[in-house]
Amino acid sequence: MLVASMATAVLPLVPLVPLVAASKVELPPQVHHQLLHSGRPQVGLWKALLSDAQHRQASQLRDSTAQQQTFTAASKPKYEALCFEQPISHFDDSVNGTFCQRYWLDASSYKPGGPVYLLDGGETSGANRLEFLEKGILEILSNATNGLSVVLEHRYYGDSVPVSSLSTDDLRFLNNAEALEDSAYFIEHFKPPQSVMQLDEPSALHPNNTPWIYYGGSYAGARAAHMRTQYPDLVWGAIASSAVTHAQVVFPQYYDPIQTYGPEDCISEIQSAVIAIDAVLDMPTPISTILKGLFGLQELEHDDFADVVGSPLGNWQAKNWDPAIGSDEFQNFCDALTAGGAGSQIGLVRVPAEVMNYAKYIKENVVSKCPEGSSIVDCFGTHDDEKFLDAGLEQTWRLWLFQVCTQWGYFMPAPLEGPSIISKYLTIDYTSKICRQAYPPGKHFTVPDVPDVDEVNARGDYTIEADRLAFIDGDRDPWRPMTPQSDVAPRRSSTVNRPLAMIFDGVHHYDENGLRNHALEPARIRDVHEFETSFIQEWLAQWEDRKKE
Repeated sequence: MLVASMATAVLPLVPLVPLVAASKVELPPQVHHQLLHSGRPQVGLWKALLSDAQHRQASQLRDSTAQQQTFTAASKPKYEALCFEQPISHFDDSVNGTFCQRYWLDASSYKPGGPVYLLDGGETSGANRLEFLEKGILEILSNATNGLSVVLEHRYYGDSVPVSSLSTDDLRFLNNAEALEDSAYFIEHFKPPQSVMQLDEPSALHPNNTPWIYYGGSYAGARAAHMRTQYPDLVWGAIASSAVTHAQVVFPQYYDPIQTYGPEDCISEIQSAVIAIDAVLDMPTPISTILKGLFGLQELEHDDFADVVGSPLGNWQAKNWDPAIGSDEFQNFCDALTAGGAGSQIGLVRVPAEVMNYAKYIKENVVSKCPEGSSIVDCFGTHDDEKFLDAGLEQTWRLWLFQVCTQWGYFMPAPLEGPSIISKYLTIDYTSKICRQAYPPGKHFTVPDVPDVDEVNARGDYTIEADRLAFIDGDRDPWRPMTPQSDVAPRRSSTVNRPLAMIFDGVHHYDENGLRNHALEPARIRDVHEFETSFIQEWLAQWEDRKKE
């Protein structure tokens, strides 16, 4: 067991420029997120790209040594990482020690008496959330209310790592109870370094004396809701954006908003292509092998092939109203599928134009990402259990998947009936087998056969509510079926104490980011930011009223 040390910078990898011999190699945040958190996780490709980046860095280090090059040290970041000593376990008395939980502060808007806004880093490095200090939800709210902004990194993510490996045993402290208690312990014991800000009273920011407002998006959005309901004496209010408060083992509903809101001609072509592809896969070789060869994937088993073919659907979640941080790749995918053209033949079997277009897109935009030196099976195959057993700290793909396998579920197989935009070969057994492959039983912990989603849902599920708890969603978010604003959740009305907002043409936590000039934001985004500011100001007025009592 290790007590993690604090790092204050994250190495950019594109282009790959090593600054020191011991630099940590990571995939760019956008690549990491797209491969692991948008739709079905693509672990094989993630591992192949990381290995390629590691080899390139090693090669550059060798070249720099041979040429005796000198690299300039990185400039001081605008927001420096700070360290909070957090217990490795809040509940296991047999485990001693602490680890450094990273956090970042922005006090540029703060005035004495102002609130503290804590943004939960969720299932990624906290460094990837720093933009919200400067031009997102934290900057908007703090600027409007003289607040102090905090980004808190989640245990195990980024450099807030309490262990020496990511084995099954060492991951046993990565669970909802420990992570929620981290945030509570942080809020209750927080004292900013004097080098960052001077307080007239050391206890000025204690939650007895200052209102704390918790914000999170997606998984972190569920955590924001849980913090408000479970720690009401510490968290005065919370905004839960795209908050997945309902956990579910089997989650084919992820694809429903895509089918409902995607371009009609595109969705029709995907559905037609999937029917044709599945029909050919049902045929004996060599016909099915020839079909897979059109996609550049002839080496794969049928289920792995079907998984790669479905991977572009994750680009729907990557959309954002700000093109600087969002992706238009889903539209590119649709443009490719609806381009028309001629079909083909495999013997007596007709291959329609939409399948040919699909094959061309996959070969050019997905298969091409497999780095030189890695085989197609290396990048996209899942039938070799050994490839998922590496538990080194660099294998960060293991983190969120461990939470999925133990408590959250969200396996994304094809629906059992009705129209589908993914292959029937994506079964629940296939989409969940990573849990058995990656996390063999340890001495201290065994991953359950089925994720314990009741642990999540007992915290409130679809009906979670409290005063000063807001829910913000996008109407076409693929995760909205798991939120309190799901179409199957009980209907509720918005009030100033229990606000609700549904962003038109919104996907995943669309309110979190912003522009430096808020006047340039789309009207629907300005509206939701103004709405959040207005109810937060009312909540703060309630705090002042309570102080007078």
